[in-house]
Amino acid sequence: MKQTMERPSRPAPQTAQHLKVNSAKSEAGNKRNWRSVHPRIHGGKDNSSGSNPRYLNPPFRNPRKWALIWGSLGVIWIAIVWLTGRLLPAESTLTSLMDRNLAPAWAHPFGTDWLGRDMFMRTLKGLATSIQVGLLAACGGGLIALLLGLAAASGKAADRVISWIIDLFLSVPHLVSLVMLAFVFGGGLPGVALAIALTHWPNLARIVRAEMIQLRSAEYIHISRRLGQSRLRIAVQHMMPHLIPQLFVGVLLIFPHAILHEAAITFLGLGLSPQQPAIGIILSESMRYLSAGMWWLAFFPGLALLLIVRAFDVLGGSLKTLTGTGSSREVG
Repeated sequence: MKQTMERPSRPAPQTAQHLKVNSAKSEAGNKRNWRSVHPRIHGGKDNSSGSNPRYLNPPFRNPRKWALIWGSLGVIWIAIVWLTGRLLPAESTLTSLMDRNLAPAWAHPFGTDWLGRDMFMRTLKGLATSIQVGLLAACGGGLIALLLGLAAASGKAADRVISWIIDLFLSVPHLVSLVMLAFVFGGGLPGVALAIALTHWPNLARIVRAEMIQLRSAEYIHISRRLGQSRLRIAVQHMMPHLIPQLFVGVLLIFPHAILHEAAITFLGLGLSPQQPAIGIILSESMRYLSAGMWWLAFFPGLALLLIVRAFDVLGGSLKTLTGTGSSREVG
């Protein structure tokens, strides 16, 4: 009986050594598989660039850095065009009957018109005028939106009235109301800027109102009311800092709409006077000469207008990324 009793099994030396070899092989295989998935990182370090953790998030994959680069380029381009157009002397757009209807060349990059005026100089002056109109209109529209948004947070009755006003203005097409207001104000640069400001605030006001309603239900706002602070002080001191990024982005996004609508109503003859250099006037006058083959009269001014509008659009989108405001909201 004692001889037939089972003895505790002990692994043979060869079997134990075989298990150690298999475990070492499996560990090495796991390391190889992990390296194949992460070929540049091993042991928490970057093999290609030392222990620099910035390799994990390279600059070309950072949207905020790209937004900063594109936004800076947009600001530089807009500033160059505006300053150049404002600083050009009045003699640069004088008529010269000896240089009429010249095609684009080195001396005249955008060619000349039927009166011998340099189209490059006229385009720069027209863009400067459009930027000035867009600045006045966007700031005016942003101010209206801010005042109405702050008033909407004062109470439910004011909120209902302001919501009704916003819906009323949004129900009327931009161009129709813009033509009517420009005609009422008599045209000209102030009249066009005021008409655009009075028609481009509803979308931004709706965004500001929504932000104010969301902030009104915050806990620190309720605490401020219990401490006896007035509604005006709460709105200016506690709500305004949250509205400034959204408002600034909204004002910038009004710019391209304002510039395009200024060119549209000027093209129709209801905006700026023909004596003022404006892209709408240039395009309106060039329509009569396109059939004669003078394509440069409309092509280069229209392309320059689109580039300026695109620069403002890129600048607004960059500020959206940098400030973290909602990307699905449109203002215009």
